[in-house]
Amino acid sequence: MKRNIVIATVTAAVLIGGGTATAIAVAGDDEAPTKKSDVRVSNDDTGRDDDADANDTDDRDDNDADDKAEDKADAAEDRAAKDTGEDAEDKAENATDAKAAKVDAADAIKAALKNTAGTAVSADLDDEGTKHVWDVDVLTNGGTWHSVQVDPATGKVLGSHVDRDDDGDDAAETAQIREALKGSSVTAAEAAEAGAAKGTVTSVDLDEESADKAWEVDTTAANGTGSDWRVDAGSGKITADRSND
Repeated sequence: MKRNIVIATVTAAVLIGGGTATAIAVAGDDEAPTKKSDVRVSNDDTGRDDDADANDTDDRDDNDADDKAEDKADAAEDRAAKDTGEDAEDKAENATDAKAAKVDAADAIKAALKNTAGTAVSADLDDEGTKHVWDVDVLTNGGTWHSVQVDPATGKVLGSHVDRDDDGDDAAETAQIREALKGSSVTAAEAAEAGAAKGTVTSVDLDEESADKAWEVDTTAANGTGSDWRVDAGSGKITADRSND
């Protein structure tokens, strides 16, 4: 016998991802197919990420512009620091010096200070005949000047001696250097580390005669091109040395 079954209409509202879904199921007699649910989803979410994405794009554009401007400024500094007066022979000599400095200037200074306590005022990679040597000038707390030689291949101290005051001007020079070092927070080793970002450091020297407190740093590129830099003794900022411009 055919039976009629009446099933009450069931309506359910379900929140799906910010949208509304309505499902209705209706069943008739046994022979009638069940009507499929009619589901409609509407997305009323107005908090989409479109605005955020647009802002992100703007931010990226701004960052790219800032990076390009910074790169352009760095490139200008690099050009200004180059020694344009060098010839092929000078560049070849510079390249040889840079290749010999397996121990960099900062490490040579640190080795010298372990040997002789005081303040490193300069470090130069000198060519002494058939070999190179780091020559580090150290001013002790007692006011004595020491010259410490460091092997650029191994970092070992080769020797140390007290510099004699042959011309009688050490006292005045020492006072001038101590005055230049007052309030300085950047050491010779730190100035060398700053210069290392620009090439192989071959010389670090305190400029005690200038009004602005700074370290003079010479670097050499792989092709032998030399560049002159100034490292601020207070901030550590490195800029091209334009004193020869």
